[in-house]
Amino acid sequence: MSRQLSVAVVGLGVGKEHLAAYARLPHLYRIKAVSDLNAEKATAIAAEFGAPLATTQFAELVAMRDLDIVDICTPPGTHRALVEQALRAGYHVVCEKPLVGSLKDADALISIARTVPGTLFPIFQYRFGNGLQKLKFLQARGLTGQAYLSTIETSWRRPAEYYAVPWRGKWATELGGCCLSQAIHAHDILSFVNGPVKSVSARLATRVNAIEVEDCAAIAVEMADGSVATLAVTLGAAEELSRLRFMFQKLTVESRAIEPYKPGNDPWYIKGTNAEADAQIATALRDFQPSAESFEGQFTRIHAAIVDGAPTPVTLDDARASLQLITAIYYSAETGTVVTLPIGKDHPKYGGWVPERRRFG
Repeated sequence: MSRQLSVAVVGLGVGKEHLAAYARLPHLYRIKAVSDLNAEKATAIAAEFGAPLATTQFAELVAMRDLDIVDICTPPGTHRALVEQALRAGYHVVCEKPLVGSLKDADALISIARTVPGTLFPIFQYRFGNGLQKLKFLQARGLTGQAYLSTIETSWRRPAEYYAVPWRGKWATELGGCCLSQAIHAHDILSFVNGPVKSVSARLATRVNAIEVEDCAAIAVEMADGSVATLAVTLGAAEELSRLRFMFQKLTVESRAIEPYKPGNDPWYIKGTNAEADAQIATALRDFQPSAESFEGQFTRIHAAIVDGAPTPVTLDDARASLQLITAIYYSAETGTVVTLPIGKDHPKYGGWVPERRRFG
């Protein structure tokens, strides 16, 4: 039997989704504690998931000795300090997106992570859908050929009441808008499939709600492999949709999942450029082994990394690449220029991407 890992979840908004995923993996995880600034919510959710401890005090969690993982799901502006405290206390740490609010903070955490016993696991659960995993499976077997064009569309709906939560829609606490808080997962898939980004040209606007941050975006991307991509985002769609389409030399793939928050999941449409390619795809996919998807998929792999020494499912370099794309998007929109990557310590936004002008469009 696999060793159970004890986990505490901090922040019970999206943290409740994490708890539900852990609860569906009882052979791998035991929920030991929950924490939220709202004591009533913490108590109720602890009872719902059978957690022995509910607290409003993060210090109480990091003082626990019978704990393996601290899972941080608090607002983005709090991540850096909480992650560092948990790592220095000796725990493994799971952290929701965005990992931190700057490349400088990312590099600082990467340095800290090298000196502590625990591992820091950034969350990108979209990567573990079986539809996307089929594409990676075919790619690893050389059946895609070179990439041509990728189009990624995140059309979601966030009405005014969504922003009634005090920390949302503000640069100081949410750290960004639709490109950061909503589309970051879909945009991460671009690099997951096609490798590093070379350059970015972004146009952002605030059209849907009276907020500080952007809620619409149109972004042109050049990849290091020479392929190109477009990223389109809005929070004003009448019907929510996430659509990822990758066109390669030998095949085209498109997400067909109905659930907008699980676009990596099956079903995906896969079509070869000719009958021979279709036959090769069909033959290869007979060997594909589906596994747990979304949060359960990532948490299963995190357990294997901790207990069995398996590869880290999402690395700190992956998280940094995501933050580098975010930095380039905001700097391009602010300056009206094409931004070339990588972004180093001498870049004006290395210490934070918040634009000088705090509202778009």
